[in-house]
Amino acid sequence: MRLQPIFNLIEICAKHGLKRAIISPGSRNAPLTMALARNPKIQCRSISDERSAAFIAIGITQQIKKPTILCCTSGSASLNYAPAVAEAFFQQIPLIILTADRPPEWIDQFDGQTIRQNGIYGEHVKNSYSIPVDLTNEAAQVHASRIMNEAINTSMEFPQGPVHINVPFREPFYPESNAVEETPNTAIKTLITSKTLHYSVDWDAIKRGWKRYNRKVILGGQNAKDKELSNVLSSLFKEHKIPVLGDVISNLHDIDEVIAHADLFLGNGKKGLYESLKPDLLITFGKSTISKNLKLMLRNNKAKEHWHIQSHGDAADTFNSLTKVIRTTPRDFFQKLIEDPPLKDFSTQKQENYCNIWLIEERKVRRLIPNYFKTNPWSEIGIVQNVLSKINGAANIHLANSMPVRYANLVGLQSPELEVFANRGTSGIDGCTSTTVGACLETDRLNLLITGDVAFFYDRNAFWHNYDLKNLRVLLINNAGGGIFRMINGPSQLPELDEFFETHQALSAQALASEFDLDYFNCDKPSKLNNYIDQFLEQDGRGKIFEFTTTSEKAVIALNEFKDEFRRTV
Repeated sequence: MRLQPIFNLIEICAKHGLKRAIISPGSRNAPLTMALARNPKIQCRSISDERSAAFIAIGITQQIKKPTILCCTSGSASLNYAPAVAEAFFQQIPLIILTADRPPEWIDQFDGQTIRQNGIYGEHVKNSYSIPVDLTNEAAQVHASRIMNEAINTSMEFPQGPVHINVPFREPFYPESNAVEETPNTAIKTLITSKTLHYSVDWDAIKRGWKRYNRKVILGGQNAKDKELSNVLSSLFKEHKIPVLGDVISNLHDIDEVIAHADLFLGNGKKGLYESLKPDLLITFGKSTISKNLKLMLRNNKAKEHWHIQSHGDAADTFNSLTKVIRTTPRDFFQKLIEDPPLKDFSTQKQENYCNIWLIEERKVRRLIPNYFKTNPWSEIGIVQNVLSKINGAANIHLANSMPVRYANLVGLQSPELEVFANRGTSGIDGCTSTTVGACLETDRLNLLITGDVAFFYDRNAFWHNYDLKNLRVLLINNAGGGIFRMINGPSQLPELDEFFETHQALSAQALASEFDLDYFNCDKPSKLNNYIDQFLEQDGRGKIFEFTTTSEKAVIALNEFKDEFRRTV
């Protein structure tokens, strides 16, 4: 029963409701692998590349709303988790990271696959733990169980996030026989989570602050899709003329009059627009905002007061104007505003006039987009708009970093049934495909990834496994490398642009599609576009890649032409 304590630790995970694990093959993690694979309550998948595995775990967690367990061997395997760990930390995604390790007596002794693993993820995990290396006595076993309980609870407390549990093993760590270890009753300890805590909000102070201002605006940052929250915000807008701002990663596109195109109209250079849109009271919730123009407007035209709604944890001051953190949930706060309004005459004429300024600018963009791309579909941004506009029914939209997420933010979404995911915690290109693959493994919904060539080929190991990806669609924009740097004023003017900023490459996804048994479309002329997109989006049990080949120079021209058309029409 030498490995029994390890089996007990995994049973604690199962009793907490953890049902998914991603295991990367190795020797030192054999006890953890056996304990996970033999637990009937936990579904395990094998992903060889640890960097891809960790991003796949993020995609799974986003779908199941419970932490995913990660398990790897010792040495550099644990370091390969680091990019995804950082992403999960800043996106507040819970992960339980189990890294097998050499025993302490062999650290720094030039032993193979041995590095300093304790605290390896630094400040990018909520906490780090180390299991005792000797679990032969009862006190150590109780200690290890306490660590596992605490780690899982910490991961799931608001703000959620990854936790690291380092598990050192001395040899031998394989069982003497193939007998399955027994799993006795194990105790779990749960903490009261943020969902059940009673918040203390000084509503009288909120009312006093509210009465001081006539120009109020709500801004949602990156957030999971929340239909109830959207309904409350819709009511607040309709009944009281409070404009609601949210770019594509806010998942507020199911609000009819959401201000979703601020980046475009705020970048228009229209004289006096910033001043006319300056709020007196800014109310925010959620995480990051994509739009640079919106961030600049709010930073350079600071609200008199800025309230951020967040139940626990440190609040970020994204706009350098934060004056109050309101400790509750966005849904509860805005529902309270509707049920118990601070003013009898909630909608004032000044507030309505202010709201109309936002709406006028937003509606200009909404009128332009469908008409413009109907006659200008053959470009990077045109392909993105075309594909997004043709998705019917519920689907997950995954937006890779660099230009794809910005294109989607410019053109917006039409269907309220879409949910958007993007790795905007660290905003790196690594792992965008793997995160999408994780979602494909956990839902039957269509999962569309819009990505660029550098991000796509960088993460090609996302496909290196034995699992079916029949609901995966990849829109690959291949401009032969790194087109965003031609759109940024700094590097676009430098002589080093071609060699050191852009990533020149001549790869195509055709061979990859064949290698991993995915259908492949490469549309070489505009006349084929509509037919190919229809085939690409058809749900026929096959994973598919649609590759649009262009150049970064053409992409810059097309984007500038679109923006110029907007300037001309307004």
